[in-house]
Amino acid sequence: MNKHTCSTLIPRPRGRARIIQCVYVVGFMDLFGVSMIIPLLSHHVKALGASPTVAGIVGSTYGILQLFSSTIVGSWSDVVGRRDSLLACLLLSALGYGLLGMSTSIALFVLARIPVGLFKHSLSICRALLSDLVSESERPLVMGHFNAASSVGFILGPVVGGYLTEHEGGFYTSSFTCAVIFLINAGLVWLLPWSETLSYSNDTNSNNTSQGCHDKHFSQSAHNGSRADCHHPVLTADTQPDSGFPEKPRGGLSWREVSLLQPVWRQLSSVGSKIHMVASSDMWDLFLVRLLMAIAIMLYYSNFSLAMEERFSLKPKVTGYLISYSSTLGALAGFLVGPVTQLYGNNMPALLLHSTVLTCSLIFLYAAGPSVWQVLLTSTFFAISTTIGRTCITDLELQRGGVQASGTLIGAGQSVTAVGRVLAPLLSGLAQEFSPCGPPSLGVVLALAAVALLLVRIPKWERRGVKKAAKLLQ
Repeated sequence: MNKHTCSTLIPRPRGRARIIQCVYVVGFMDLFGVSMIIPLLSHHVKALGASPTVAGIVGSTYGILQLFSSTIVGSWSDVVGRRDSLLACLLLSALGYGLLGMSTSIALFVLARIPVGLFKHSLSICRALLSDLVSESERPLVMGHFNAASSVGFILGPVVGGYLTEHEGGFYTSSFTCAVIFLINAGLVWLLPWSETLSYSNDTNSNNTSQGCHDKHFSQSAHNGSRADCHHPVLTADTQPDSGFPEKPRGGLSWREVSLLQPVWRQLSSVGSKIHMVASSDMWDLFLVRLLMAIAIMLYYSNFSLAMEERFSLKPKVTGYLISYSSTLGALAGFLVGPVTQLYGNNMPALLLHSTVLTCSLIFLYAAGPSVWQVLLTSTFFAISTTIGRTCITDLELQRGGVQASGTLIGAGQSVTAVGRVLAPLLSGLAQEFSPCGPPSLGVVLALAAVALLLVRIPKWERRGVKKAAKLLQ
């Protein structure tokens, strides 16, 4: 192996830990603010005089915008850096929620949802930032903690929003409060110790240089949100063999050549090239598994309250307690991701397969459950299995695609999930025509399809990993 000099950027432990903890806070406050508003939107748009059809169309605006903007904004964060893109998303989201607080007509309501639909990707950028800051072995643990912190915010937000709504002008107060929360988040991101997190070091060890850059994943710039270039050819998303991305000639655009101050056309060109890499990569199987499981899980929840009332004569209040119980367990399950991953020896494909099988089995038991207690039992484990599964598939996307394009990959995953949000209500409505258990039964079929796809594709992933390891050792 030839001698190479690798200039790595190694995060200082104290500065890195401070940023990670602050990102947890940003995630908590983000979903805390958003969940204050979500339960009130349908009531507000109807109060503005919208018919049910118009209310449905207006409500779908956000999802459609998210569908197309997730990948673009995620890729943009790879181009201009996590700090600048995160600040822009937080400030524009604050603008959207501020406009929502002034919406006294349908037109203003729709106008307020546009900046939120286009730029409410702060959580995705936070996940990409975390993937920049930690090693591959640490990533599931950190992602699990971030998801847990965000979920706690989503649980507490509706309580505060409901309290504010009881007062006159409660919706407008909640909207302005949410806008202030996003402004506080932007200030927190601005004050993060970005410049203190990195220190330069040179490593001239001829045998361990490439391996150190590849395994430790510390050759990154948190400020720019992308991996720094080694002096020898780096296995980036453009050149990484068997990563799922096509090989491209060296000498292309560096991950740090474009900043927020560069011309818009140059930023758009870089964004387009990264999205093209994802679109032309061999990662269709992971995205398809994500789509199938997203729809299956949404079908499980789609008519939960109605099904509990029809099947077991449960009152909405009791069903609400059951949903809150499941949501709380889902938040706490984020802390189990790290230990479970270590138990599996960081074998994420196997963990994803087993969590998918468990999720499929639990949906089936829920659909066929003869008593409320069986539903309660399935809800307990369902919250845990879905939390672990979401973290697994995100981690696998980053492993397969390369952390250099983490923003693009996470954004693409969110776009796939948005497709599920569009399809799930339609499929749920059709399935309910046959039975109250129709939606979860259809979810079982889709989850089984995901299991079958994983059984076929995981051996190919393992063979690809062996080839990749052999090339790295050459």
